[in-house]
Amino acid sequence: MVDSLVDVSFVVSHGTFDLFDDIHATSFRSGAEHVSASLSIVCLRSSPAKDPVQSPVQIRSTMAAVTTPVLAINGQTASGKTAVAVAVARLLERDGIRAEIVNADSMLVYRGMDIGTAKPTLAERGGVPHHLVDIMEVTQGATVADFQALARATIAGLRAAGVVPILAGGSALYVHAILDEIDFPGTDAALRARLEAELAEIGPAALHERLTALDPQAAAGILPGNARRTVRALEVIELTGSYTSSLPGWDYALGDVLQYGLEVPRDVLDARIEARVHQMWDDGFVDEVRGLVGRGLREGRTAWRALGYRQVLAFLDGELTEAEALQATIAGTRRFSRKQMGWFRRDPRIVWLSADDDAAATMASALRGRVLLGS
Repeated sequence: MVDSLVDVSFVVSHGTFDLFDDIHATSFRSGAEHVSASLSIVCLRSSPAKDPVQSPVQIRSTMAAVTTPVLAINGQTASGKTAVAVAVARLLERDGIRAEIVNADSMLVYRGMDIGTAKPTLAERGGVPHHLVDIMEVTQGATVADFQALARATIAGLRAAGVVPILAGGSALYVHAILDEIDFPGTDAALRARLEAELAEIGPAALHERLTALDPQAAAGILPGNARRTVRALEVIELTGSYTSSLPGWDYALGDVLQYGLEVPRDVLDARIEARVHQMWDDGFVDEVRGLVGRGLREGRTAWRALGYRQVLAFLDGELTEAEALQATIAGTRRFSRKQMGWFRRDPRIVWLSADDDAAATMASALRGRVLLGS
């Protein structure tokens, strides 16, 4: 689980989705060699091709050409997305249609972050393969662009093998980045290092003044104290000449996508969230965080920011009592779930189903028809 959204826009040029405050870990970073290796692993496991490693252009071409549909299951934290995704896959299996789940939750990628992320256990996965789970250490990270590339490579490999990809996760903007036409500018390590050195020397306010002089519109969308976004904006302007702060439209980057959303009444969802957080504590969440500290949790740029983990770290540091950390996690998760729904509701392509109805059967039936139509 991750913390709350702060507004309803994001900055495409940032290479990360800035819909989240700095408690929410959207700004993943990793070396290019990690992403390249991960892409190779994904394609090798998923694609039967002789030369499985494809370029992003080849991946997009493959996604547009094949007829195997893609299912995206959207929903708030604790809405039951994983259970429905597994149920859909097992229903399709009865008809001889293979389906596998592609994670779209930004925190499930981390090994060892199990309890606090409500990561599905092997039993909960029901024998259905899950991709992009437990692929990184807590000291690692990746930009949203990296996650986009990994997910698209996985989806392309599955579709090429005739396997239906089921994209499931509560990180709404990650789903948007994976499914839709969103491109990110690159980065320059030397330029970034120079800007960060200047930040340390003159501070964020001075850098923000420079940004205002270069691009007043971009500066107006970034708080003067937000050093991370200011540095990224200056980097992008120097690399590309401009910095865009606009919301891309709903334009699929791949063909044959079905999107569903799971609706849960607010009072029911609030009760589920409270019960989940209490269960996390009962299952040993505090001990999980203690163990991850020894594995470098604090040194990573991303993982420690996740909702729940940050609150437990504050407890371990004496900033909160344990009871306060638990209640802060409940409150933060509820806030986050409301912002999630606000985002999901903006996508007119999502078909909403009651989570109490037989949503899995409805989705499986729709997919079954698309697969048979394309065969």
